[in-house]
Amino acid sequence: MIQVAPSILSADFAHLADEVQRIETAGAEYVHIDVMDGAFVPNITLGAPVVKSLRKCSAAVFDVHLMVERPEAQIASFAEAGADVITFHIEAVRHAHRLVQEIKSLGCRAGVALNPATPLVMLEELMADIDMALIMTVNPGFGGQKFIPSMLEKIALLRHTAEENDFALDIEVDGGINAETAPLVREAGANILVAGSAVYGASDIEKAIQAIRG
Repeated sequence: MIQVAPSILSADFAHLADEVQRIETAGAEYVHIDVMDGAFVPNITLGAPVVKSLRKCSAAVFDVHLMVERPEAQIASFAEAGADVITFHIEAVRHAHRLVQEIKSLGCRAGVALNPATPLVMLEELMADIDMALIMTVNPGFGGQKFIPSMLEKIALLRHTAEENDFALDIEVDGGINAETAPLVREAGANILVAGSAVYGASDIEKAIQAIRG
């Protein structure tokens, strides 16, 4: 089942609770929350206290994407704040399997993200244990970037590997997703689609979500 995860990075931060409720009312199953620390990526966004505040006004799946150095220091606070899925970047950790176990022990689903230049082999020993793999289809750090077409082959290979080994794996894609690129990633095997400006910049958010879901 295709699910849409609008990224609140593109929302109006002055009215963030209302912006979350807007996408939930429009049919989005997930709220994608980009956490940036100014070190792993150049930008800085928000932290666990904001997630805790938003949790009070939404029943959607909170999909927390940690684009941070030392994500192990952040896991517990985001789990306590109400995250449902916590995803960290394989490029930022030394002990990935331990971190997956910690996320699950805190009652959250565990995801691992790969930057465009990071090969799928980095997931090889984790695929049986994680709930979700996030394939970045842009280089992380800023919204509004152009989709990288060569990532389609990466998504397709990951889906093939998951099915061949009977892994119940969600494949999420993030970056440059809109009504034009969404069919391409869906066909390649992605089932959770993150979209920022394509949703929040649309005149009709409900139609934008429907178009991305297909």
